[in-house]
Amino acid sequence: MNLATLTSNWTSSARDSAAVVQYGAMPYRVVEGRAAFLLITSRRTGRWIFPKGGLIDGMSPAKSAAQEAFEEAGVRGSVDMTPIGTYRTIKQRLRRTEIDVQVFPLLVEDQLDEWPEMTQRRRHWVLLTEAKRLLSDKGAISLAQKLNKRVTETG
Repeated sequence: MNLATLTSNWTSSARDSAAVVQYGAMPYRVVEGRAAFLLITSRRTGRWIFPKGGLIDGMSPAKSAAQEAFEEAGVRGSVDMTPIGTYRTIKQRLRRTEIDVQVFPLLVEDQLDEWPEMTQRRRHWVLLTEAKRLLSDKGAISLAQKLNKRVTETG
């Protein structure tokens, strides 16, 4: 992937300033020609989010995102090796940290009854309308809309 491709996938909320980079999965299934998204709660605040985390040693960004989806949401599937886009979010712990999340669609093929973080998070399948209501990151919403459009156009 070249810089032009990466930059063209960025939402307007992603800036050029330095930020921590994380890799997120956007778990989805196709239901009646539309994308259904799997959201999870964050551990600290309970906000609805997509799974994400840092680059895992020895894994590509896409495979790292898929691993986060397994650990945090208990799903496995086919991950797109090309990100659908990037958005910027804020992580507030001891200090405020800007995070650029590169998002990879993950077509869910298997949903486990038990997974590593099952006692720390909830998960919830939603269509785009509910995703827009539950997600607080505008960039994540924009990327969900983009994937939904891709799914509805290709059937």
